[in-house]
Amino acid sequence: MTSRLPAGRIGYLLLALCGLLLAWAGAWPWGGMALWWLQPLVLALAVWLLAASVPPSGTPRQRFRHGFWRGWLLATVWLASTFWWLYISMHVYGGMLAWLSALAVLLLAAALALYYALACGLWLALQGPWRTGGSLLFAALWLLAELCRGVLFTGFPWGALGYAHVEGPLAGWAPWLGVYGIGFLASWIAALLAMRQLRGRAAPVRQGLATAAGVVALLLAGIMLREGINPGLTSPAGSRPLGVELMQGNIPQNEKFLPNGGIETALLWYGDQLMAAQAPLVLLPETALPLLPEQLPPGYWQALQQRFATGDQAALIGTPAGSFDTGLANAVVGMVPGGAVTAGSQPQSGVLLPPAQQPEYRYLKQHLVPFGEFVPYGFQWFVDMMVMPLGNFLRGDANQPRLLWQGQRIQPNICYEDLFGEELAISFTDPGQAPTMLANVSNIAWFGDTVAIDQHRHISRMRATELGRPMLRATNTGSTAIIDHLGRVQQELPRLERGVLRGEVQGREGLTPFARWAGQFGLWPLWLLGMALLALFALRAPRPRG
Repeated sequence: MTSRLPAGRIGYLLLALCGLLLAWAGAWPWGGMALWWLQPLVLALAVWLLAASVPPSGTPRQRFRHGFWRGWLLATVWLASTFWWLYISMHVYGGMLAWLSALAVLLLAAALALYYALACGLWLALQGPWRTGGSLLFAALWLLAELCRGVLFTGFPWGALGYAHVEGPLAGWAPWLGVYGIGFLASWIAALLAMRQLRGRAAPVRQGLATAAGVVALLLAGIMLREGINPGLTSPAGSRPLGVELMQGNIPQNEKFLPNGGIETALLWYGDQLMAAQAPLVLLPETALPLLPEQLPPGYWQALQQRFATGDQAALIGTPAGSFDTGLANAVVGMVPGGAVTAGSQPQSGVLLPPAQQPEYRYLKQHLVPFGEFVPYGFQWFVDMMVMPLGNFLRGDANQPRLLWQGQRIQPNICYEDLFGEELAISFTDPGQAPTMLANVSNIAWFGDTVAIDQHRHISRMRATELGRPMLRATNTGSTAIIDHLGRVQQELPRLERGVLRGEVQGREGLTPFARWAGQFGLWPLWLLGMALLALFALRAPRPRG
């Protein structure tokens, strides 16, 4: 027994290293690129480590415990290394004690890792001897864990497995299966590679060839879908591209809400840029104007309205809306010559905005951030320890109208709302009213100059690929970019620099398969796939002899 302890410790250290490399594969810390090839190799090693030291004569309960604790370690390190930058928002900008901020990030990662721990434990308990199909069982359980993390308790799927493949061969599957489907395929490939090693020399040559053929087939199919089939899923909308100006104010978060600091800078710089804008569509970041309507300088909002009341230019402006009496909302307000015309559902009313001379477009953030925009039940004590402008915000409708402008239907989303592709797909249920382009306004300054900027760019790229629509990104500190309907970055401003990105974007119409089924059914098809495969293997699992 004692001779096994060093090997056991080494196994745990290797699993922790695999968790770190899984996070880095999603966005490499030195440059931010997604390393699609690294991820399945690292996950294959992790799967092998999970299973290689299982006692051959262990009971299903023992095998479950073995997989649970090792899977928990792997996923906790992976998730903590993925969103470690939450520490910056809580400690640097929130004023929370350093040790408590670090502990909060670790506890969040450990809690979310429980889904993957259960998946790993169930895999070993149900797998038994390394039979055919064990790799598919692992992929199904990993898929269910990803779905749980992305949906339950409002969901926090940041860094899901599929985002590492935004540029790889599997990206061709995005318009068909979405990011969770890509994660299913990636985990299947990893398990196929690991199972081959677990069987060792005893495995017939034909099984090794079948494994190699399966992996190559999945990758080649993704390449073919991306290069040959997917571009034909949608077609150009409108007779010509739309000229855009995307603004990046680069106002430090610790100055953003200071009366004689960031507030004054924002009002002056964004005001000047709006007055001087030349493009048909101007897009400002989330809370670019950081004051409530009633707090704006006299005449400021009216001057902007007058600027865009006539001519051939429109502006989408990120700004807080409402009042302390009627409720607050994180909003995008559109100023359009002659008044806004919308497609889809009716705009939500009842949120206070400055008086308008003509109808304005408005979008209210509907997927709110826990602790940042609403306080979960029982956690007010946690919020009270931070000195951040937090509160309970009003929630927008799930399906809000698109702005009709220059022959395009433009659908905004705010900050990490683009993390939820199934929610964006709701606006695609009516093909004739579906967006022709998406516009994300964000403020990632909360997390400093970190990999969070790169991760969020990958998220937007995946949404563009899934839905077959270009994505405009206007952010405070980065990444401000124009992304085409295939998820390719066409233009981008340097991060942490003040500037205006000028370019053109071609809208698209037509629906991808993902937009069709996710818009109608949400993520239920993937839930059913994972549960069906799990049920199949549970019925086939060996029964203990009595």
